[in-house]
Amino acid sequence: MTEELQRKAQAIKLVAFDIDGIMTDGRLYFTSLGDEIKAFNVKDGLGLKLLRDSGVEVAIITGRTSELVNRRARDLKIGKLIQGREDKKIALQELMQQEGLSVDQVAYMGDDLPDLPAIRLAGLGVTVSDALPIVRQHADLITEAKGGDGAVREFCDWLMLAQGNLNSILEPYLS
Repeated sequence: MTEELQRKAQAIKLVAFDIDGIMTDGRLYFTSLGDEIKAFNVKDGLGLKLLRDSGVEVAIITGRTSELVNRRARDLKIGKLIQGREDKKIALQELMQQEGLSVDQVAYMGDDLPDLPAIRLAGLGVTVSDALPIVRQHADLITEAKGGDGAVREFCDWLMLAQGNLNSILEPYLS
Protein backbone atom coordinates (compact mmCIF):
# COMPACT_ATOMS: atom_id res chain seq x y z
CA MET A 1 0.00 0.00 0.00
CA THR A 2 1.37 3.39 -0.96
CA GLU A 3 1.76 6.19 1.57
CA GLU A 4 -0.91 8.22 -0.22
CA LEU A 5 -3.39 5.33 -0.14
CA GLN A 6 -2.65 4.77 3.55
CA ARG A 7 -3.24 8.47 4.25
CA LYS A 8 -6.53 8.42 2.36
CA ALA A 9 -7.70 5.29 4.19
CA GLN A 10 -6.88 6.76 7.61
CA ALA A 11 -9.26 9.68 7.05
CA ILE A 12 -12.33 7.63 6.06
CA LYS A 13 -15.35 7.90 8.38
CA LEU A 14 -18.10 6.88 5.95
CA VAL A 15 -18.23 4.50 2.98
CA ALA A 16 -21.07 4.65 0.45
CA PHE A 17 -21.67 1.58 -1.71
CA ASP A 18 -23.53 1.04 -4.95
CA ILE A 19 -25.65 -2.12 -5.12
CA ASP A 20 -25.76 -3.62 -8.63
CA GLY A 21 -22.28 -4.71 -9.68
CA ILE A 22 -20.86 -4.11 -6.20
CA MET A 23 -23.02 -5.92 -3.63
CA THR A 24 -24.44 -8.10 -6.42
CA ASP A 25 -22.93 -9.46 -9.62
CA GLY A 26 -24.86 -6.83 -11.57
CA ARG A 27 -27.32 -9.24 -13.13
CA LEU A 28 -31.03 -8.51 -12.84
CA TYR A 29 -33.21 -11.56 -12.26
CA PHE A 30 -36.99 -11.51 -12.70
CA THR A 31 -39.54 -14.23 -12.02
CA SER A 32 -42.30 -15.03 -14.50
CA LEU A 33 -44.55 -12.81 -12.35
CA GLY A 34 -42.15 -9.89 -12.78
CA ASP A 35 -40.73 -10.02 -9.26
CA GLU A 36 -37.08 -9.00 -8.98
CA ILE A 37 -34.51 -11.30 -7.38
CA LYS A 38 -31.02 -10.29 -6.24
CA ALA A 39 -28.24 -12.46 -4.81
CA PHE A 40 -26.16 -10.87 -2.04
CA ASN A 41 -22.91 -12.35 -0.72
CA VAL A 42 -23.18 -13.19 2.98
CA LYS A 43 -19.44 -12.52 3.45
CA ASP A 44 -19.99 -8.97 2.18
CA GLY A 45 -22.76 -8.57 4.75
CA LEU A 46 -20.51 -9.57 7.63
CA GLY A 47 -17.78 -7.29 6.28
CA LEU A 48 -20.21 -4.36 6.34
CA LYS A 49 -21.23 -5.14 9.93
CA LEU A 50 -17.58 -5.41 11.00
CA LEU A 51 -16.71 -2.16 9.25
CA ARG A 52 -19.53 -0.40 11.07
CA ASP A 53 -18.35 -1.98 14.36
CA SER A 54 -14.88 -0.54 13.67
CA GLY A 55 -16.38 2.96 13.69
CA VAL A 56 -16.87 3.59 9.96
CA GLU A 57 -20.42 4.52 8.90
CA VAL A 58 -21.94 2.62 5.98
CA ALA A 59 -24.33 3.97 3.36
CA ILE A 60 -25.94 2.76 0.14
CA ILE A 61 -26.51 4.95 -2.92
CA THR A 62 -28.21 3.18 -5.82
CA GLY A 63 -29.83 4.24 -9.05
CA ARG A 64 -32.55 1.62 -8.87
CA THR A 65 -35.35 1.35 -6.31
CA SER A 66 -35.97 -2.07 -4.87
CA GLU A 67 -37.74 -3.56 -1.87
CA LEU A 68 -34.97 -6.18 -1.81
CA VAL A 69 -32.42 -3.42 -1.18
CA ASN A 70 -34.65 -2.03 1.58
CA ARG A 71 -34.66 -5.46 3.19
CA ARG A 72 -30.91 -5.97 2.81
CA ALA A 73 -30.21 -2.55 4.34
CA ARG A 74 -32.63 -3.27 7.17
CA ASP A 75 -31.07 -6.71 7.82
CA LEU A 76 -27.60 -5.14 7.96
CA LYS A 77 -28.82 -2.14 10.00
CA ILE A 78 -27.70 0.32 7.33
CA GLY A 79 -29.74 3.43 8.05
CA LYS A 80 -28.29 5.59 5.31
CA LEU A 81 -30.07 4.28 2.22
CA ILE A 82 -30.55 6.41 -0.90
CA GLN A 83 -32.42 4.70 -3.75
CA GLY A 84 -33.52 5.84 -7.18
CA ARG A 85 -30.66 8.31 -7.60
CA GLU A 86 -28.75 8.27 -10.88
CA ASP A 87 -26.98 11.48 -9.78
CA LYS A 88 -24.77 9.66 -7.30
CA LYS A 89 -22.27 12.51 -6.96
CA ILE A 90 -25.03 14.88 -5.82
CA ALA A 91 -26.46 12.18 -3.54
CA LEU A 92 -23.00 11.68 -2.01
CA GLN A 93 -22.58 15.44 -1.54
CA GLU A 94 -25.97 15.62 0.20
CA LEU A 95 -25.00 12.71 2.45
CA MET A 96 -21.68 14.36 3.33
CA GLN A 97 -23.50 17.59 4.19
CA GLN A 98 -26.04 15.74 6.38
CA GLU A 99 -23.24 13.93 8.22
CA GLY A 100 -20.96 16.97 8.46
CA LEU A 101 -18.14 15.22 6.61
CA SER A 102 -15.56 16.52 4.17
CA VAL A 103 -14.69 14.84 0.88
CA ASP A 104 -11.51 13.40 2.42
CA GLN A 105 -13.56 11.55 5.04
CA VAL A 106 -15.71 9.66 2.53
CA ALA A 107 -15.09 6.62 0.33
CA TYR A 108 -17.35 5.51 -2.51
CA MET A 109 -17.43 2.06 -4.13
CA GLY A 110 -19.07 1.69 -7.55
CA ASP A 111 -18.53 -0.01 -10.89
CA ASP A 112 -20.21 1.79 -13.79
CA LEU A 113 -20.57 5.18 -15.45
CA PRO A 114 -23.25 6.52 -13.06
CA ASP A 115 -20.77 5.84 -10.22
CA LEU A 116 -17.83 7.59 -11.85
CA PRO A 117 -18.58 11.14 -10.64
CA ALA A 118 -18.95 9.89 -7.04
CA ILE A 119 -15.75 7.82 -7.29
CA ARG A 120 -13.90 10.89 -8.55
CA LEU A 121 -15.39 13.10 -5.82
CA ALA A 122 -14.71 10.82 -2.86
CA GLY A 123 -11.52 11.04 -0.87
CA LEU A 124 -11.09 7.33 -1.62
CA GLY A 125 -12.64 5.99 -4.83
CA VAL A 126 -12.97 2.22 -5.00
CA THR A 127 -14.11 -0.21 -7.68
CA VAL A 128 -14.14 -3.91 -8.50
CA SER A 129 -11.97 -5.92 -10.88
CA ASP A 130 -14.79 -6.33 -13.39
CA ALA A 131 -15.74 -2.63 -13.51
CA LEU A 132 -15.63 -0.70 -16.75
CA PRO A 133 -12.04 0.20 -17.77
CA ILE A 134 -12.73 3.94 -17.44
CA VAL A 135 -14.01 3.42 -13.90
CA ARG A 136 -10.93 1.37 -12.96
CA GLN A 137 -8.79 4.14 -14.46
CA HIS A 138 -10.22 6.72 -12.03
CA ALA A 139 -10.37 4.57 -8.88
CA ASP A 140 -7.79 4.81 -6.12
CA LEU A 141 -8.27 1.14 -5.27
CA ILE A 142 -9.45 -1.86 -7.31
CA THR A 143 -10.45 -5.06 -5.55
CA GLU A 144 -9.23 -8.41 -6.80
CA ALA A 145 -12.73 -9.84 -6.41
CA LYS A 146 -15.54 -9.16 -8.84
CA GLY A 147 -18.73 -7.41 -7.85
CA GLY A 148 -21.05 -9.70 -5.87
CA ASP A 149 -18.20 -12.13 -5.29
CA GLY A 150 -16.76 -10.84 -2.02
CA ALA A 151 -15.41 -7.51 -3.29
CA VAL A 152 -17.23 -5.55 -0.57
CA ARG A 153 -15.75 -7.81 2.12
CA GLU A 154 -12.30 -7.48 0.55
CA PHE A 155 -12.55 -3.69 0.69
CA CYS A 156 -13.99 -3.64 4.23
CA ASP A 157 -11.13 -5.84 5.49
CA TRP A 158 -8.59 -3.71 3.60
CA LEU A 159 -9.95 -0.49 5.11
CA MET A 160 -10.03 -1.89 8.65
CA LEU A 161 -6.45 -3.12 8.21
CA ALA A 162 -5.35 0.27 6.82
CA GLN A 163 -7.00 2.03 9.78
CA GLY A 164 -5.39 -0.37 12.26
CA ASN A 165 -8.72 -1.87 13.43
CA LEU A 166 -8.78 -5.30 11.80
CA ASN A 167 -6.97 -7.24 14.56
CA SER A 168 -9.22 -5.92 17.32
CA ILE A 169 -12.32 -6.64 15.21
CA LEU A 170 -11.12 -10.22 14.56
CA GLU A 171 -10.06 -10.89 18.18
CA PRO A 172 -13.44 -12.21 19.40
CA TYR A 173 -13.37 -14.78 16.58
CA LEU A 174 -9.85 -15.95 17.47
CA SER A 175 -10.29 -16.48 21.23
